[in-house]
Amino acid sequence: MATNVTSATKVHTVSTMQEAKEQVRSFIAQGYTKDQLFVLAHDKDRTERLAEATDTERIGLEEEGVVTAVANLFRSRGKELRAKMQSVGIRASEAERLEKELDRDKIVVIAWGGKPYENDDYDPLISYYPPFLI
Repeated sequence: MATNVTSATKVHTVSTMQEAKEQVRSFIAQGYTKDQLFVLAHDKDRTERLAEATDTERIGLEEEGVVTAVANLFRSRGKELRAKMQSVGIRASEAERLEKELDRDKIVVIAWGGKPYENDDYDPLISYYPPFLI
């Protein structure tokens, strides 16, 4: 039985808006829909510009859930970003590493498999590019 590639979550870290656009196009070519695609930057305004330029969604209430969305109103930007990433299945330690990449002006492009995650739950099958070296 074949598995649906779009049920797998993939996370790519890129450096420029052009690379983010190319990655989004690649994910769409793989079968992901625009409501499964997210871009994140450390700066909120940059995230908004990237989402608009790539025609992708923002990680919001549907993905985060009410409790996380409300809590994010009171969190620092770093904690908010980590919570958003965790809500789509990224392990806390990986969200922390990705947030450090965002601090270095990188862009995170996420193709979400669609399963919501809460608390310490995470997706063990996420693929990352560039791959994590532990």
